[in-house]
Amino acid sequence: MSDDACPLPSPIGASEAEAVRACLGMHRIAVVGASDDGNRAGNYVPAYLRDVGYEIVPVNPTHARVLGQTCHPTLAAVPPPVELVLVFRRPEFCAGVAREAVAAGARGVWLQAGIRSAEAKKVAQEAGLWYVEDRCMMVEARRK
Repeated sequence: MSDDACPLPSPIGASEAEAVRACLGMHRIAVVGASDDGNRAGNYVPAYLRDVGYEIVPVNPTHARVLGQTCHPTLAAVPPPVELVLVFRRPEFCAGVAREAVAAGARGVWLQAGIRSAEAKKVAQEAGLWYVEDRCMMVEARRK
C-alpha cells in the first residue's frame, strides 16, 4: 500500500458499485490504522471524510490522538455503533480486522486503495457485510 496519494479509480462493476454506494451511505466510520502524520493517507483521507460530514473514530494502538480525537487501541474498544470499518493496514492483517468488524457489529469493511485480501473479503461477505477493497474512500466520496 502506498501512502503517497490516492490513485484515480479504476472502472467499477455493478456489484462493486452497489457496495461502494452502500458504504458511502454509512456515517460512523472506525478508521483502523489511522495516522497522526498529515502526509499519510491514514490521516488525510479520514480528515477529508470528517470535513464532508462523516463521523470518524480513529483506531491505532500507537497513537493517543489522531485528528484531535481520542485514538482507540483496538476496534473492540470503540463505543458502538460502528457502521463501517475503513482499513489502512497491510493485507496480512486485514482478515483479522474483518473478523473484528464482524464482532463489532459493523455493516461494512473498506480496504483503502492498494490493499486487497481474499481472506478479509471472504470473512466479510460470509458475515453479510458490504465489502470494498483497493479503492480510496476519499476519491469515491468525491465522485458521488
